[in-house]
Amino acid sequence: MSIIFAILGLLFLLAILAIAFFLVLFLARKAGFLVAKTDNKTTNELQVFWAYLKTALLFRFVLIALLVFLMLLPLDMITKTVDDRRMQYHSVLTNIAKTWGQQQKISGPALLIPYTEKHITRKVIVQKDGTEQTVNKTSYSHHTAIVLPESLDIQAHLNKQQRKRSIYNALVYSADLKIKGHFLQPNIAGLSSSIDQINWDKAWLVLGLSDTQAINRISTLQWSSQQAAFEPGTRITHYIKNGFHAPLKLNSKGTQYTFSLDLNVNGSEGFYFEPFGKTTKVKVSSDWPHPSFQGSVLPKNHDINDQGFSATWIVPHLARNYPQIWSLQTENFNIHKFVAGVNLFEPVTLYSKITRAIKYAALFIGLIYIIFLIFELAIKRSLHLFQYTLIGLAMSLFYLTLLSLAEHIAFLNAYLISTTIIVLMISLYVHATLRKISQTALIAGLLSSLYGFLYILLRLEDFALLVGTGLLILVLAVVMYLTRKTGT
Repeated sequence: MSIIFAILGLLFLLAILAIAFFLVLFLARKAGFLVAKTDNKTTNELQVFWAYLKTALLFRFVLIALLVFLMLLPLDMITKTVDDRRMQYHSVLTNIAKTWGQQQKISGPALLIPYTEKHITRKVIVQKDGTEQTVNKTSYSHHTAIVLPESLDIQAHLNKQQRKRSIYNALVYSADLKIKGHFLQPNIAGLSSSIDQINWDKAWLVLGLSDTQAINRISTLQWSSQQAAFEPGTRITHYIKNGFHAPLKLNSKGTQYTFSLDLNVNGSEGFYFEPFGKTTKVKVSSDWPHPSFQGSVLPKNHDINDQGFSATWIVPHLARNYPQIWSLQTENFNIHKFVAGVNLFEPVTLYSKITRAIKYAALFIGLIYIIFLIFELAIKRSLHLFQYTLIGLAMSLFYLTLLSLAEHIAFLNAYLISTTIIVLMISLYVHATLRKISQTALIAGLLSSLYGFLYILLRLEDFALLVGTGLLILVLAVVMYLTRKTGT
């Protein structure tokens, strides 16, 4: 876009200089410094001046520059229409996500173990007779230890799906999750020297999920030799707001606890996780071929092809800023700061394609005008300024036609139909002036080629700027070659 505005700015500067030149020329003629004669008689200076301007190549270029700037007005209106439709599209996506499932983030699992601390304070009391007596006062405080797993393995497969509402399609997914790992017997006594009792039989496992309304099914928790059903809520909403938990009865003499569970959940936009394990391994795969890896750390390895992608993260606990065990009442850590995952990225959406096409519109209209100008020089016949204006409006209408059709049919089909309509309109209109089929066919071929090149630019992601710059250089070289003998 900056290249186009640079060229337009240069053309505008050229137009100002040309207008100033012709104004000086006109004043000079009116003052009698320049005299045009026909058959040895002085003619009307104003008629001579305008007759000269009509055939002056520089003046024609000035008119083209001004017309291109004039065409920016309808293009701006079309751009606003595209933006309005884009906003409506994103509004529909948001509504679909609310009912289907929003971006999902896994927090946990974590083991919660309540315990009680006993505090004895001594207080000296002075009796009525003046003697002092030391009294021990006992108080209790209730705490909850949060313990993170020694190892955590998450496997997630995101099955892409399309949901349609009105004329809009939304990309969503259904995720099959397999979560497993193990905990070591936690050293609760190491948290405080005042521990009086550890309630092993009142422990619970918590798993956070950002959008629990989108859960389709969940298995029972396989916890070592026992099974436990999940219940709503996390019971620690100040740490993990959304999720569920499973009550457990631990053995104070246990050494290791293994766990596993399966979960199917809907989501949209992306999938994220928080590395709660001392060693966290996460593998995410999908049949969507356009992942965008996000978060605090990128995957250790990944594979992307036309059939989808797979990525694996391996995160050690040293990468985060919180320990394996702490008390929720005495210490506070931001466990949600370290997060990683992937977005299901749509590289070029319908509205972004049309917006990109409009960014090239001024350039393409200018190129078409230059092509017509070259034809004028070749056939010694000029198009009227009004005809130039109608041709520019027709090319502007191409983008509105493309938008209207692409919302209902495939973008390629919409592009072909829009191109055919506009090329036929302009070609038939020019044929009514030129009256030569060969020249009209050549114009139609050049127009079709330019619109074909524009489609290639829209399909490119990483090389659009390079190819677009190459086109500018090529067109400028052709114009320089065709006008190399101008003025000689």
